[in-house]
Amino acid sequence: MPSAELADARTALHAQWERLRSWIADVVDDDVADDPSVLDGWTVAELVAHLGRAMEALAVCVPLPDGTVPYTFGEYVGTYVARAADIAETTRQLAVDIAHDPVGEVDARARAAFARLDELGPDDLVVQARRGPVLLSTMAVSRVLELVVHADDLARSVPRGPDPVDPGALRLVADALLEIVVARGGWSLEIADPRLWVRLAAGRQAYDVDLLAVALHPRYTSDGVPDLGRMLPIL
Repeated sequence: MPSAELADARTALHAQWERLRSWIADVVDDDVADDPSVLDGWTVAELVAHLGRAMEALAVCVPLPDGTVPYTFGEYVGTYVARAADIAETTRQLAVDIAHDPVGEVDARARAAFARLDELGPDDLVVQARRGPVLLSTMAVSRVLELVVHADDLARSVPRGPDPVDPGALRLVADALLEIVVARGGWSLEIADPRLWVRLAAGRQAYDVDLLAVALHPRYTSDGVPDLGRMLPIL
């Protein structure tokens, strides 16, 4: 049957891509493309190229046989750390390969991703992703995660123009990351500052218990916010 989570992820992915794509058109030009980004060792152009690689990961998904056990969202994003160096190298090579028309090449990959999402849905199938089997909804949420985190990276790298982060997509990603923490520790927590929470969970903000207490609140006033220093960053 169609999945509500898949439908929500699809909506968020479209909204975040359209907002970020418009921002790139207005803000990222030849004057800033080769500037260093807030990600150590990455230029602004390489961050833009990575958006294409992130969307391409959805475009190449294929259905798997019934009965295939998928990774959870937490398990899937947990595979990122071991492949960080490979991801960075592949992205740098892609940036070189698409230098003749970077935005056009990224656009083409995004179109292919949305076409593939439409083709595979609306049922929430198990698909083969680059790092293992996942539900299509998990794959779609992971693409929203990529776009939200890197939209925020780009906004901090080139701080001009409107905010490229879509509020609805940000909230979806913040909730998904909190679910990972809650599943591992069993706490009852609520998100007070979605962007700060995503930055902490994605390793974009150095961990600090006082910042965590701004990002998250206990659901019940008698509880406190746990020290998540050993759990963060998730990515």
